[in-house]
Amino acid sequence: MAESSLPVEFLFSIDVDTSAPTMISGAPQGNRYIVSVPGGTFEGPKMKGTVVPNSGGDWLTLRADGSAKLDVRLTLQTDDGAHILMSYNGILVNGASGPASAARPSSKPAPRSTPGSTSSRRSASALLAQTA
Repeated sequence: MAESSLPVEFLFSIDVDTSAPTMISGAPQGNRYIVSVPGGTFEGPKMKGTVVPNSGGDWLTLRADGSAKLDVRLTLQTDDGAHILMSYNGILVNGASGPASAARPSSKPAPRSTPGSTSSRRSASALLAQTA
């Protein structure tokens, strides 16, 4: 029997700075937008810290069917010095307001994503494992 809900625990909110997107038009899978992340911060009840400057970004592909493919990766550093690779990928699908579009931020596509994280520090790894 399928679960009707996914048990989750709030870990943190993140606020990132972003650069202007670089566009690669006419790629085989669609137009690609690359947005680098020069920095940012995150904070939650059990951890807080900063986004390691220029350690990642957002790679978005707008496909011919109007959907968008996400690939996001960032390196976080907690206040106690642990480094965490945060990544997620997924698909934004057409919603009632029309196709997903980087040019139309008012469009609200329904995201389907797969988050992930990893850290070499035991304290951070244990905390991340508890929320998975």
